[in-house]
Amino acid sequence: MSVTMSRLVIALALAAPLPAMAALSCNTSAQAVAFGNYDPLSALATDSTGQVTVTCTNLISLFVNYTVDLSTGVSGSYASRQMASGANRLNYNLYTDVTRLLVWGDGTSGTSHISTGFLVVLLGTTANHTVYGRIPARQNAAVGSYSDTITVTVTF
Repeated sequence: MSVTMSRLVIALALAAPLPAMAALSCNTSAQAVAFGNYDPLSALATDSTGQVTVTCTNLISLFVNYTVDLSTGVSGSYASRQMASGANRLNYNLYTDVTRLLVWGDGTSGTSHISTGFLVVLLGTTANHTVYGRIPARQNAAVGSYSDTITVTVTF
């Protein structure tokens, strides 16, 4: 038996309080984490990745510090996010690291987030941040298409 997974949708929110004198333009985009089919009989977790991209341009050189936070989604908790298919739920989580040990949240409640910066010169700079997803093995999941919406907040 396999469960058909729809992609995990990542919506974007941007908060950008910057000095008025900085001629800075930043954009963000996200590639969804798509898990594909989940097999509840498999002893292996189902892993996938997505990406958050931050691109900034400026007419002068400027060092830009920013953070990237992810929301809890439908579960309301970072401890175990959940995808929904009607009333059915499937546990999963999102991580900042390839080992899938650091839960990507907002830096509170034991979660991690991306906090970094880069130098923007004339043509700009792009930074890609991989989102590592995992569905734990052997969940008693009903057949269906599961999804969750995560809000990405990039603060400059």
